[in-house]
Amino acid sequence: MTRTDHDVIVVGGGIGGLGTALALANTGVPVHLLERAPQFSEVGAGLQVGPNAVRALDRLGVLDQIYGTAVFPRRGVVSDALTGEELTTLDLGEAFTERFGYPYLVIHRNDVLAPLLEACRAHPNITLQNNTTVIEVADEGDRMRVRCEGDAELTAKLVVGADGLNSKVRRLIATDAPVFSGYVAFRGATPIDSSIAAEFPSEVRLWIGPNVHLMQYPVRSGTMYNQVAVFRTLRKAEGRDDWGNSEELLERFSPMCDAVRTTVAAHTDATAYPNFDKDPLDTFVAGRAVLIGDAAHPMLQYLGQGACQALEDGLVLAASLAGQVDDISGLVNYDRLRVPRTTRCQRSARPWGESWHTTDPGFRAFRDRYLRMRAPDDYRELAWMYDDALENLLGPVERELEPLR
Repeated sequence: MTRTDHDVIVVGGGIGGLGTALALANTGVPVHLLERAPQFSEVGAGLQVGPNAVRALDRLGVLDQIYGTAVFPRRGVVSDALTGEELTTLDLGEAFTERFGYPYLVIHRNDVLAPLLEACRAHPNITLQNNTTVIEVADEGDRMRVRCEGDAELTAKLVVGADGLNSKVRRLIATDAPVFSGYVAFRGATPIDSSIAAEFPSEVRLWIGPNVHLMQYPVRSGTMYNQVAVFRTLRKAEGRDDWGNSEELLERFSPMCDAVRTTVAAHTDATAYPNFDKDPLDTFVAGRAVLIGDAAHPMLQYLGQGACQALEDGLVLAASLAGQVDDISGLVNYDRLRVPRTTRCQRSARPWGESWHTTDPGFRAFRDRYLRMRAPDDYRELAWMYDDALENLLGPVERELEPLR
């Protein structure tokens, strides 16, 4: 059996894991990252990136590369999926950027991962290891032991669990099972023919209806169109085995307006993803192990904050440790800052989604009346997510560590 020793091991090479490795390495900490796949890649297609995450990407030093492939939508549009009526718009242009300091952008997930990966590969404090599946993480007091397939073992002063919904590292804290939301998402991005590109405006379009919603926006500098069709699977509730497939997708969207129904009918070859989350944890720390991203706080997609919060996690973790992994007392500060914020995201996402999908005529009428009344530049409901609530912590620490970069 081979055994190697490290200062920090990050388990998981997605957006959150790479961002955390980079944030820690920028403080002078050596990081070894383990990824089970043979290649670094992101499943899914499009990603909505709020200004809190754009700010995080700037702090990680990859924003110029992100801007090179991102689309900057000029507005968000919410419409009734049954009638086609436009209910409200959200100004995502200059007023939005001025309010939050950074823009709102939409991008292909791999176009976020690639710059992070490039920065990690170039960083002298980071080593990357693919084709490595973690079997178990154990606490040995002054070190953590990571056992992998093939009888390989690694030890570290700190293990960061960035290994997603079914995290092995999370088992040190909880053995909770994922909670199925009852919804299935068909996700995919298709190329846009340059001759008809004008028909795909720079907007984030959301169609909401009973038990369904449809999200649409361009990615990859406007050369592809990302679409996510989501529906409540009634077949699973009925105990049927043929649930969550393209046939049920068409069935659930059949009552919707022509624009939505036609779009979904052309979208049946997209990849289906049942939607899961978990109930919030009271802590993300167990000895010398700490969780980030979906390993810590898997959330439903309705706030568009899954990857965004993972990027925040990495920066706060690095700032809290301040370059120290022998003394991990800074993990207390990480817990104090991250648990309340991510818990709010988890708990807010569930009812937010239900408000989109409501089948109650009275609630639907009340919701639509409110949406019709709000102003496009009313950002009050978004401020708690997008304002730079972390500046008091990250600003002084980052300025002190700037010479190390």
